[in-house]
Amino acid sequence: MVNNSIATNAIWKILETVKDPEVPVLSVVDLGVIRAVALEEQRVTVTITPTYTGCPAMDMISMHIKMALNAAGYQTTIQTVLSPAWTTDWMTENGKQQLKAYGIAPPMGKSFDQAYLDNLIVPCPQCNSTHTVLVSQFGSTACKALYKCEECKEPFDYFKCH
Repeated sequence: MVNNSIATNAIWKILETVKDPEVPVLSVVDLGVIRAVALEEQRVTVTITPTYTGCPAMDMISMHIKMALNAAGYQTTIQTVLSPAWTTDWMTENGKQQLKAYGIAPPMGKSFDQAYLDNLIVPCPQCNSTHTVLVSQFGSTACKALYKCEECKEPFDYFKCH
């Protein structure tokens, strides 16, 4: 019989290889959408919380989780839980560093309100300048805002807090 703790750790390692299709430098673990893993014999239930209700990437993420775990010999069930709502606080520090290295400004702060983006100073992930301006509350995806750096003139996405 396999030690359940060792097997669960192996499952988490597999999940670290599953990438977010919208931000391929982030694993679903670093993104913080994996809420729980339950193992019973070769049956795995992975509980996920989408970054946004109705996030179109979640179907692809679920499919990639199932494919990765099925390839390792597990029968996999994905359970989606909406409450509590996902927050950027669940992202790993490693994930935030990967975002910046990829050219996306990582989330700052812990709250999101109407004036949140208007009053936020987001450092440019390219040159680290704080002389940046909000161009649009929505960037390449709904979970990002579009900014422009006034120093290096580069546009960049900011991964919004919520």
